[in-house]
Amino acid sequence: MVKNENYSSVILCNNTLFGPFYPLSEMFAEMEKKELDFWGITAFAGDPGDPFGTIKYGYIPEHVQSFFMVFEKRFLETDDFKSFWENLPEIHRYEEAIGYFEAIFTKEMADKGYRWDVYMACPELRGFTKDPLRDFPRYLIERKRCPVMKKRSFFHEYGEAFERSGGEATREAFEYLEGGTDYDTDLIWETILRTENMAAIKKRMHLNFILPEGLRRKGGIATAGTVSRENSAQKDRPRGTNILPSLAAIAHIYYPELAVNLAAYASNLPDGADIYISVSGREAREAAERAFASLKDGHRVEIRMTGNRGRDLMPFLTLWRDVIFQYDVILKVHDKKVPQLAMLSTGRSWERMCFECLMPSREFVWNVLDLFERNARLGMLTPPPPVHAEYYPTIGHGEWGANYKETARLAKELGIRVPVEREWEPVAPFGSECYLRTDALRTLFSKAWDLKDFPEEPLAADATVLHAIERVIPFAVQNDGYYSGWVMSDKWAPIILDNLTYLTHTLRERESRLIGGYMPYRVFMDRVGHLP
Repeated sequence: MVKNENYSSVILCNNTLFGPFYPLSEMFAEMEKKELDFWGITAFAGDPGDPFGTIKYGYIPEHVQSFFMVFEKRFLETDDFKSFWENLPEIHRYEEAIGYFEAIFTKEMADKGYRWDVYMACPELRGFTKDPLRDFPRYLIERKRCPVMKKRSFFHEYGEAFERSGGEATREAFEYLEGGTDYDTDLIWETILRTENMAAIKKRMHLNFILPEGLRRKGGIATAGTVSRENSAQKDRPRGTNILPSLAAIAHIYYPELAVNLAAYASNLPDGADIYISVSGREAREAAERAFASLKDGHRVEIRMTGNRGRDLMPFLTLWRDVIFQYDVILKVHDKKVPQLAMLSTGRSWERMCFECLMPSREFVWNVLDLFERNARLGMLTPPPPVHAEYYPTIGHGEWGANYKETARLAKELGIRVPVEREWEPVAPFGSECYLRTDALRTLFSKAWDLKDFPEEPLAADATVLHAIERVIPFAVQNDGYYSGWVMSDKWAPIILDNLTYLTHTLRERESRLIGGYMPYRVFMDRVGHLP
């Protein structure tokens, strides 16, 4: 019990909140008018079941949520209050904290005649939600001046949101905080990027960017401009100018016959962007020199021969180490042919998707660079993983495949402190093609990479350091304080959407036959989980 007599109330709160977005004095002034014994910010409306298995009533009563509670002095001094805490069982896990305290405290005290209320009483949301701050955070913040938001909204398992809504709540609330309040939203990024898994953050914040191949001229993303040849650390570049972040493309060519195709896409890089090309041998070098000759007027083009040990990743991490940090943003690309697949068209489609979602037009690249300019925490953009043909297992299993152990080992070697968990897929640049902010490459380049770090050919199908590097990149980016997301062009995004829709439709149809019909998502997943 509190021993000091010089207080009028005691606040019980935890570290599960972001805020305050508004002065807390507003809330305290309003609640002091009500002459309550205890109060909080929000209430849970109750539920007829006990999903925790710890609530003595067998159901969840309506209750003040315990992340922020205020107990008035007169209430603290009652035998009922003291007895509750003295008889509280020792708590070892979350389910016990809910069942032994949060879910029952309000009912027990109300049954004894004590008065309670919440600042965010939302009778208008009855029937829409049992947890207003969880499901309607923007409404509470914007319309009712709620001073806080739950941290878990930014990283909790996505199914929690998906089974009740379209998943828009967190992003909409963040957008309002960013544009409609004075709150420093970088504090949110600083916290979640340091402590939470990138895949969880990406889903809750929907870090998917569909950019136009042409320019948006009104309220748009970018205006035509020139790429700076100076790193932003070397030049004070005022916002609002038409000088975009400095850009270099780091490319690798193994197949001489594909040099022309790579050069055609590279011609979409803005003037001032430099191009560095590693090649596997003399024939590839000659092909690259011919293919990129016409680009030398608007770009600095440099070609270095490296062999193919370590494929595209070895030259990126060793050969071009001396130039990468001269730029703000790096575009990492390479030629792609997938001869191990039965139909070469399968790999060709993935190659096209990568290039069409990275540099389909000069205007698109401008828009990408402007996105980096306007989003200070953006560290990496990569196309979504492919799901067609033999690539289908990439979703749900192939993100890790047999590569988790080697990736975790490499993450430890690089000193990565953010969560690298098997349960969460890496937001990785599958295909090893992406845009990277160079400030987000410090961790990856903290190791003095050497040729001996890379395996010789022939390369194993999985579990090599190359597979680990590809998957460790988003964690290294996050370790440097930046997030990763998917990028698509407005012309390719409809194809990706239809591919995913086709997958979900056909799977739902066939598996519904096995379990006896269509049903809500969570019920469906539970039924499927019990199939032999």
